[in-house]
Amino acid sequence: MKIKVFFNNSCSICKMEIDHYKRNSNEDLEWVDITNNQEAIDLTSKSQEELLRRLHVIDNGKVIGGAKAFVIIWSKIPKYKFLAKIFSFKPLFIIFHYFYEFVAYFLFLKNKHQLNEETKPSN
Repeated sequence: MKIKVFFNNSCSICKMEIDHYKRNSNEDLEWVDITNNQEAIDLTSKSQEELLRRLHVIDNGKVIGGAKAFVIIWSKIPKYKFLAKIFSFKPLFIIFHYFYEFVAYFLFLKNKHQLNEETKPSN
């Protein structure tokens, strides 16, 4: 069963990284752009804001986001399996998780203009 990867193709940094993974992956991964994509919201049961905030995958029917999603993606790309093994080690995963959340937060701030008016968080 293919793993669906939900990513923001409108974010230049995200797009560059995902394009790299696409070139190195096989048919085990299906790439789904979340930009103006109601189907992505329906499939994941995540809000537009949640999808914009973190990378998500659907693996065996389960929606997984953040650092764990990257570990799953890496485990399916031969060139990056070693990263999946390294960052599956609990102490390293915890560090990776917090690093990812830090970077993802700033990418979200950079890209939150993509949210529809009714889904924008109130500040």
